Amino acid sequence: MTNNRIEPDERFRRVSPVRSLDLGEHRLTYLPDGFVQLIPRAWFPKTTAETWKRHSGHLDDAGYLVASVGGLLVEYRDRALLIDTGYGERQTAPADSYPFLGAEEGGLFPANLAAHGVTPDAIDTVAFTHLHEDHVGWAFSSARNLPQPFFANARLVTSAIEWAGWREGGSPAAARVLQDRTVDAADGQEVFPGVTAWITPGHTAGHTSYTITSGGRRLVVIGDAMHSAVQVEHPEWQVLVDSRQDMAVKTRLRIIDELARPDTLGFSGHFADVLFGQVSTEGCRHRWEPLTLGDGASSS
Repeated sequence: MTNNRIEPDERFRRVSPVRSLDLGEHRLTYLPDGFVQLIPRAWFPKTTAETWKRHSGHLDDAGYLVASVGGLLVEYRDRALLIDTGYGERQTAPADSYPFLGAEEGGLFPANLAAHGVTPDAIDTVAFTHLHEDHVGWAFSSARNLPQPFFANARLVTSAIEWAGWREGGSPAAARVLQDRTVDAADGQEVFPGVTAWITPGHTAGHTSYTITSGGRRLVVIGDAMHSAVQVEHPEWQVLVDSRQDMAVKTRLRIIDELARPDTLGFSGHFADVLFGQVSTEGCRHRWEPLTLGDGASSS
């Protein structure tokens, strides 16, 4: 008798290592900084225990959704862009974390960047999807307590709305040090060769995704418009930490529509070990289909 049982894909349940993808003239490399564990029923308050029985393939052995944390390095000719910068140095136990999170860990990014052969000074642009702590860590802090920022030569890019919120409620020390290097990105503006800002509000008021177009294909950097691959199947689920939940749902639907178009890939830095993928459609349902990439290897 043939066993037709489909084994679960472990990539949805584990943290991602270094992953690289070649897109035309651009080389895209995810560089890990750490991870965060999401408590599924707290993160998605309207889901139930039965919901997660159906989607248990997304949960680790302790029952958490696994969210990778790091940055996407975009190399083009002799230039380098970084999209998001991880936590920075961080070790937070579940008991000391937010009530909707488990453990939080960061600190691996500098070693992963060095292993890739890139120095922090070589990054000429850092673009943020938004300014939450797990996306700005290394940009808003100094490495090893040195006085200068870690990315000393980089201009810092995100939407004007996002910068405004950061200046009003963020770190005064970081604002003083980095103020002269901040750049406002408008919707549709090219912020680096082949990389265009796409304002995608909902998670935060000024949340920004990025579209990378090269070699006849494009890749959408989703940011925190989605935190787990399960949301491609269920974009209607409201997220506790989205600042405007109804708008966030509409934004997810827009992004999924774009990802379903031909020659379009996606990248989401929190999608466990399925960061790079594409959306497949069956009837009215969508699914995240991860690309198969070797550790630190590339795929064209």
